[in-house]
Amino acid sequence: MVAKLPRSGPDAVVLDLEDAVAASGKADARVVARELGEQLASEHPGIAVYVRVNAVVSEWFADDMGVALHPGLAGVVVPKLESAAQVQIVADALGAAGCPDLAVLAGIETAAGVARVGEVMQPPVTVAYFGAEDFIADMGGIRTPGSQEVLYARSRVVLAARLAGVHPLDQIVAGYDDEAAFVADAEAGRALGYRGKVCIHPSQVAWANRVFTPSEEALERARRLLAAYEAAARTGEAVIVFEGQMVDEPMARRARALLEE
Repeated sequence: MVAKLPRSGPDAVVLDLEDAVAASGKADARVVARELGEQLASEHPGIAVYVRVNAVVSEWFADDMGVALHPGLAGVVVPKLESAAQVQIVADALGAAGCPDLAVLAGIETAAGVARVGEVMQPPVTVAYFGAEDFIADMGGIRTPGSQEVLYARSRVVLAARLAGVHPLDQIVAGYDDEAAFVADAEAGRALGYRGKVCIHPSQVAWANRVFTPSEEALERARRLLAAYEAAARTGEAVIVFEGQMVDEPMARRARALLEE
């Protein structure tokens, strides 16, 4: 299964030692993850390869960090991070493992993690994802198709990421074969400011790329809008009408950001 991962064209892949591995298989999985991680990183340099370890507070964290990681990885995914102190533990463990330069992809997926998300968003954390399933389980809530029950937490995580300059990844969609549900959820996440999505099945990669990659039509419109706005600005105008829509500096800034993606 791991060997097939690159076929779907993901930007990154994650070899999971946490939820995907039973307690009895943790030790063997670390060795496999290290071997396959090195192989994937070597054979597919265009794909960022991560290993997801178990939570800092778990009995498996130290051995995961010591055995499964290697400098050829893009980074390590650490689930259920909840404090600055835990981030420091991760940084120390990376140094002890001989991998001090690996990026940390933080999982924000507990009530405490969401409440203290601002302090988690610090180096070496460069990417973060919101884990709706674990969060709502921790809250004792109920997951619904519309995700209204996680809107506050989902919004808080992406806001904290924006303020810290951390790349935010949106929640998973558990129905791996439901394209309509995935696209709707991805579009909601994109509207909130997320810049990508965690996929649990290769079929979801193309759907995520479609939502999070600007279309050529959208890019061309942004170019036209900026050209018109900047031409008007040179004559002292701060607001223009473009294709039936009023455009001022915030909308021009959104167009610039789209072209920079």
